[in-house]
Amino acid sequence: MDAVNQIFAEFEFAYHNQFHKAFAEVEALAIAKKYWLSNLERYSPRQIVAAAKHVIQSQDYLPSIAAFIRACEAGTDLFGLPSVRQAYVEACSAPSPKREFNWSHEAVYYAGRAAGWYFLANEREAAAFPVFEYHFEQLCRRVISGEELSIEAPEALSDKVERKLDKKEVKAKLAKLKKDLNL
Repeated sequence: MDAVNQIFAEFEFAYHNQFHKAFAEVEALAIAKKYWLSNLERYSPRQIVAAAKHVIQSQDYLPSIAAFIRACEAGTDLFGLPSVRQAYVEACSAPSPKREFNWSHEAVYYAGRAAGWYFLANEREAAAFPVFEYHFEQLCRRVISGEELSIEAPEALSDKVERKLDKKEVKAKLAKLKKDLNL
């Protein structure tokens, strides 16, 4: 409710004359806020406020609920997230090691990992894209809700070698490997 109250206050300031004409009576404003709240309940407060700022900066007129919902739906770029298509292409074309790639957003990495790097690289787009899209949209919701994602750095290898093998041990290991591989 706080987010809806905040966006209506911003609408009043940004669209002053239109706002007061549309909501001339206190009852009309109360009914409108309840209606907007019921239509926006699936979005996080953060997403609602970000969409309001975007709408105010891009539209000359007081938005309808439909226009505002479209702004909420398209609002992933307000949080630094690429479109699902851009994310899919990035995930499919990223070189290995994946952790070290400079991702446009961490959600792209995690969606690719969840879908499976091998699956993305070897399946047709018709099969791979919906799987990636599902995981990416789940991650987008988490980011929009305020969750911070970070890619964990791989553990560094030790600079120190514990013990070198002598020639006899190396020959024995090579012989065992050849036997195991039938060479």
